[in-house]
Amino acid sequence: MNRYKAQRRVQIDESETPKYEDDVQDEEQQEENGMRLRPSDSNVTEDQEPFMGVKVRRKASLRREYKGDYLHVPSRPFLMKILQKQGDKHVFFADKVLKFTSSGKLKRRILMITDFAIYIVDPDTNALKRRIALAAVDKMCLSELSDNFFAIIIPTEYDLLMASTRKTEIVTVLVEATKSASEYELEVVFSNRFEYNASADLIKEVQFEEVEGGVRTRIVRK
Repeated sequence: MNRYKAQRRVQIDESETPKYEDDVQDEEQQEENGMRLRPSDSNVTEDQEPFMGVKVRRKASLRREYKGDYLHVPSRPFLMKILQKQGDKHVFFADKVLKFTSSGKLKRRILMITDFAIYIVDPDTNALKRRIALAAVDKMCLSELSDNFFAIIIPTEYDLLMASTRKTEIVTVLVEATKSASEYELEVVFSNRFEYNASADLIKEVQFEEVEGGVRTRIVRK
């Protein structure tokens, strides 16, 4: 198996990526409704991330302040209800991402990372689509190039293939959260070709190629 990477112009052969909208409120939410929000460390430098010396980085991502909660979770009752029902206490990351379905379609989803789990929520229906315990995550896969893609590998289930302009932060937060929850460091694998289980019985390979002006990404059945 292998992995992906962040922003630059990306061409996807299998599907067309919709515009990435950043539905973020500008005001700081002080009321926390009983849940402590813990963004990852601000002014994160490259040596604090699992990318040192391996990945081709965009200049903008080398020193960036990480906010963590880009959706102001306490102001969204449907998200609070989901988290409180599961008993999660800390939100390390929350933002909208693009998720690839097993058929190759792109769906907009809310990704939340807490002290216990990864949550995938449908922002249109406010429905929880999937909850993955941090302990179930085996590794993350990224390319060595400048794209927005990353895969979360879950051996006991099917994997997640997603894209986000905040991929670097997501990987950093997941590594830190997993280490804290399970006392082991999540493996981050870099390769310009890697496989992932798009469903229980479907394996796909993601291929990355650097081309003039960006990165070409192909997703093929195995």
